Amino acid sequence: MHQQRRYIHIMGTIIEIWLLDDNAEVLLNEAENRLMDYERRFSANNPKSELMKINHNAGVKFVPVSADLFALIRIGKIQSTIDNSFLNIAIGPLIQTWRVGFYDARYPSDIEIQQKLKLINPKNIVLDESNHSVFLTQPGMAIDLGALAKGFFADKIIEFFKQQNAKAAFINLGGNVLTFGDCPFHDDGYWRVGIQNPFQPRGNVITALKIKNQSVVTSGIYERTFNYNGKTYHHIFNSQTGYPVETDLASISIVSKKSLDGEIWTTQLYGASAQYAISAINKIPNIEGMIVTVNHKFACSDGLLTQ
Repeated sequence: MHQQRRYIHIMGTIIEIWLLDDNAEVLLNEAENRLMDYERRFSANNPKSELMKINHNAGVKFVPVSADLFALIRIGKIQSTIDNSFLNIAIGPLIQTWRVGFYDARYPSDIEIQQKLKLINPKNIVLDESNHSVFLTQPGMAIDLGALAKGFFADKIIEFFKQQNAKAAFINLGGNVLTFGDCPFHDDGYWRVGIQNPFQPRGNVITALKIKNQSVVTSGIYERTFNYNGKTYHHIFNSQTGYPVETDLASISIVSKKSLDGEIWTTQLYGASAQYAISAINKIPNIEGMIVTVNHKFACSDGLLTQ
């Protein structure tokens, strides 16, 4: 059985894919092509993307889109309209105003923020199931799928590998990890996934989790930031205030079967208190989690305590 590793630079990050299969090179070529296609269609930063066609027609008309993009927008809208959710796929106007993580990041005026808050209600995303079309009811609205896309893509790639009867696979989309099959590097067959120390440079881990046929998604204040007047601002926004969320969480990691579920719960819970986040994770079926607080303390859900 042949194993092969590939690094792909897209979506503003380095994607690592490891595959165990006699036909590994061919499958990796197809996986790379699919990832590039996803980026081309789902990007909120490419004015010619399929997603941006929806945004450009905000307040104008319904836009028909491909089935997979429609499916992710549908999931995103459902999760964005849950009470007290910090996930909001209609957050595009705020992201483009702050530009955190881009070279032109800035601190907007309060007037600007108040104007954008009028444009980020996810209930104003209208879906037509009959022809997979999407309409944003107000001019200036914009969908951004950045909080969900990497998990969705990872699930799709692993699903493809399974359909091709691959033996095992590991995919890391910029810190979003998904595994399939037994890890050949450890006798117990479990993969080890390091959890980034949010207070140290990239590559410094606080612990490692053992997983198999599971995903680990971590979201933290260290991922994309910029400094203004001596204060650090991160990329996760509060839809009520228009400013980055204020929380005692430095990072939150979710272990789940599907990587998309990890994306959903890391974002939904990010603005919550540490105590609430762990309590919530313990109540969610088939989900485990670990948090690190800004006070350098960490806690994990009941299912991870045995590790």
